[in-house]
Amino acid sequence: MTEQAQQPMFSIEKLFVKDLSIEVPNAPAVFLEREAPQVNVELNTSGDKVNDGYYMVTVSVTVNATSKDHTVFLVDVKQSGVFQIRNFAEADIEPVMMIGCANILFPYAREAVSDAIMRAGFQPIMLAPVNFEALYQARQQAQQGNQAGNAPSLQ
Repeated sequence: MTEQAQQPMFSIEKLFVKDLSIEVPNAPAVFLEREAPQVNVELNTSGDKVNDGYYMVTVSVTVNATSKDHTVFLVDVKQSGVFQIRNFAEADIEPVMMIGCANILFPYAREAVSDAIMRAGFQPIMLAPVNFEALYQARQQAQQGNQAGNAPSLQ
């Protein structure tokens, strides 16, 4: 084999919105409210092998805005990408997906969230940058803690 064939290879094959939804269940009454809603953001990353050397990674963002006892709006975005990841050690593929690929996908997810909220008639929300490396490390530590004998949490 040639030396070039053994070099790690990473490329973006396709970036796409896998799922996008927005709900404004209490419209039009919510547009008459003067109180700023409380905003909760949930973030998740996942990745799967789709073919030899090809992986799909998804960054999921859910933004839920509430005021008093009702939902103002709910946005759910799943920003995905297909990436070619070859000649990496097996142990390195997951970090490449959960850190490197997630860093590529997040700005697109952030834009989709902001645009959906604005199109629903609200002031856009710009999500803060995310440290996917710290999230990955925290998730790894939590999994190691569970494997070391700690009882897994129920959710």
